[in-house]
Amino acid sequence: MGLFNLFKHVDINAEVEAMKSIENAVLLDVRSKEEYSGGHIPGSKNVPVENIEKVADIIKDKDTPVYVYCLRGSRSASAVSAMEKMGYTNAKSIGGIASYKGETVIGSN
Repeated sequence: MGLFNLFKHVDINAEVEAMKSIENAVLLDVRSKEEYSGGHIPGSKNVPVENIEKVADIIKDKDTPVYVYCLRGSRSASAVSAMEKMGYTNAKSIGGIASYKGETVIGSN
């Protein structure tokens, strides 16, 4: 990863749109269950970052494209790092829902 990529801003809105066109892609919210219930992106799955090992129960194929978000982007980056250690090859942190401009859903999935 180049130095410039380190500071590159990720646009969660563009990433969610891109994800919609990728077959079998999963949108993963790694915030707490309470945060998720308070409002999340439609179609997202919730696995809190502190329980990230449970992602294996939801996403069996470790080559599945996984788009990971949280509130501001730090927990999603941690979750992607942990998922890579678990063998996931296609997980990507897309930042935080705080910057998301699309529709959100209240309640659990």
